[in-house]
Amino acid sequence: MTTIDSKATTPALLSQPYSIKREGVNFYNCDSEPVRIPGCVQAHGALLVLRLADLCIVQASDNVQGVLGHALESILNQPVGAVIGAEGEEQLRILLAAQALDGNPMYLLSLKDDRGQADQAGLIDVTVHVIDDVAILECETTSRSTAGSFDHYAFVKKTVARLQTADSLLHFCALAADEIREMTGMHRVMVYKFHQDGHGEIFAESKRADLAPWLGMHFPAEDFPKPARDMFSKIWFRPIPNSAGTLAEMVPLLHPDTNAPLDMTYCFLRGVSVMYTEYLQNMLVSGSAVMAIRREGQLWGLITCHHYDEPKHLPYQVRAACEFLAQVISLQHNAVEDREHLAYRLQMDSVHHQLVTVASREGGLGALAGGPISLMNGVQASGAALYHDGQWYCVGTTPETTQLTQLGEWLNNFQFSGNPKRLYATDSLARDYPAAAAFAAVASGLLAVPLSRSGRDLLLWFRPETIQTVNWAGNPHDKVMVPGPNGTRLTPRASFALFVESVRERSLPWTSVECEAVAKLQQQLVELVIDNAEQRLSLNAELANSHAELDAFNYVASHDLKEPLRGIHQYAFQLAQDAVLPDHKDRGKLDRMMRLTVRMDSLLESLLHFGRIGKAALTLESVDFNEIVAEAVEMVVRPADAQVEIVLPRPMPIANGNRGWCREVYIHLIANALCFTDTVPKRIEIGTIEVGEPHPRLGCPENSQQHRIFYVADNGIGIPAVHFSQIFKLFKRLHGRDEYGGGAGTGLTVVRKLVERHGGKIWLTSLPGSGTTFYFTVPHGEARQ
Repeated sequence: MTTIDSKATTPALLSQPYSIKREGVNFYNCDSEPVRIPGCVQAHGALLVLRLADLCIVQASDNVQGVLGHALESILNQPVGAVIGAEGEEQLRILLAAQALDGNPMYLLSLKDDRGQADQAGLIDVTVHVIDDVAILECETTSRSTAGSFDHYAFVKKTVARLQTADSLLHFCALAADEIREMTGMHRVMVYKFHQDGHGEIFAESKRADLAPWLGMHFPAEDFPKPARDMFSKIWFRPIPNSAGTLAEMVPLLHPDTNAPLDMTYCFLRGVSVMYTEYLQNMLVSGSAVMAIRREGQLWGLITCHHYDEPKHLPYQVRAACEFLAQVISLQHNAVEDREHLAYRLQMDSVHHQLVTVASREGGLGALAGGPISLMNGVQASGAALYHDGQWYCVGTTPETTQLTQLGEWLNNFQFSGNPKRLYATDSLARDYPAAAAFAAVASGLLAVPLSRSGRDLLLWFRPETIQTVNWAGNPHDKVMVPGPNGTRLTPRASFALFVESVRERSLPWTSVECEAVAKLQQQLVELVIDNAEQRLSLNAELANSHAELDAFNYVASHDLKEPLRGIHQYAFQLAQDAVLPDHKDRGKLDRMMRLTVRMDSLLESLLHFGRIGKAALTLESVDFNEIVAEAVEMVVRPADAQVEIVLPRPMPIANGNRGWCREVYIHLIANALCFTDTVPKRIEIGTIEVGEPHPRLGCPENSQQHRIFYVADNGIGIPAVHFSQIFKLFKRLHGRDEYGGGAGTGLTVVRKLVERHGGKIWLTSLPGSGTTFYFTVPHGEARQ
């Protein structure tokens, strides 16, 4: 036995199958009415329910005699062919096998009306869909005697093209209303937009010239109850040809096999609530049609069509075209609004980028609330506040410090704790936080995000109370009760006189564009906060490294540099004492002096370069590593050297980094590979290991596992493991000064410094005689992508 899912029903209703004809007048509010299982259909058509296994009719509306010319008792438990003919039954079997009809009504065929009644002349359109293991046939009378000639495809194509010309959401919705009114022939078409609190506003309208305008009117949320909203999250189109039409009840009311009510969610003929038909009649509407507008799966609004003076039946072809248009409008709706808000989005992104740059340069977030560029230059607000390091920084008009502190505690305890979105936006703060009523004039609207994982750092924007004058279509607080057959019940409001209500403790709402921009800024600032914390933690380590480097410099200055200087002095003295310079002996001394001078210059230049790297600021940009590898190869490998093979297993990535420094890393590593390889051909492989990619990662430091790894591998002489930690030391060479091309021994030291300036690590794997692979990471560049 069926029960009704509502607390507002009377006990008598819980003991019998539900039908609008029997119990539809007994509901006290629309939210309690089981609209999905009305037990009735609109009487201008007949409904047949078929068992899928054998296509026998197990339920039918009690008006089949009047619509189809068959006595009800003669078709129940009979094959559907008894109504639509053997050929029609075969068409049905083919359609069921070929198409996905679950919740998807499709046209099956048109039956001839041969009853000879003048008022019933014409064709009967039959549609079919499947739900809960039954097939539902809807048979609707039409005024057509032949197939229509109207080209719906061409009309829809023209409509879509026109919609694409819209330059704003309002223009788009106005065009949609015009096009649908032309297609349906209805007298008034309205785009009905839902607000955050559930009430609706007529956002766009197309109407017959003599009708009073309703554009801009607001309707309370109760005028469109939750069961109906839920229904439009599943269907696109709901026709009601005759608001004064009668209903036909299903026989039997429950499926004889399952004892369950019939789910009519997707039925065009689904019976209409008595409350809704009275609502339409109060507005003098004789025929209606409603379409859904959805955005990201949520019901954004409705397209509501009204017809006056006479019923309005829309044939299946028009309904199908309207369904398609409703889906197109829903898809394009978001894109149109994005285009409209593009300039605002670009402005916010530009300001926020400047704020992050300033905060990064200044080393703290306090700069966000002061200076020529502040939080007030991005999101449109009357005030903004930042809580960081135990202090409030304010700009514009904001609540007092004590009020801000209490508000911050409430946000952290009740809004951000356990909230994965980590963003709070409201146009009525006092509704959620009653203490905000004390400063509603300053901050009725709040947009807030946390700036740390703990949630203690906060960023807030405020909007003041806006006394809005809302044109309500009747008083939204009037709950008119009238007597019914079974007692008093709620009825739709009988009066639609203009009612003006001032809305207090409310601000202008925050748009999705603003919320998205703030979420993006939040992510950038959180990364900056984390970076600053990590920089502070590593400061002592960097200072220790600086002292070690100074010690190394002092050692070099007192030993290695003195040797060439002493030689230069000695040979210069001898040359000064000789009056004649022999060709052989003294020229050799001069050559030796020149070599020592060159070595001294090389050492000094290396020291200066190393010092500059330690002092220069790290500037990041988007770097195509394919380009910098090609540049490094061109600078190191001679074009005529055909015995060098450079291999890139796959294209290199595009990532953030210091272009010059990254190129220098590859120059040193490639030059090192060429220098210490005596195999022919010399093979150098340059590539990356992506995060999560299967790879042994030999020798990889634990904190580098989560970063992209770059590598340069050669087939050279290799390095014994005992020397791995030595090769990165300043001026350290494992071979003689003039072996393997010579050099000052600073290349790998510079490489390590450049990598560490990017926040990365460098390490190697090698076997003597089997080549060497250098690995490195650049985490700072990844953090800013």
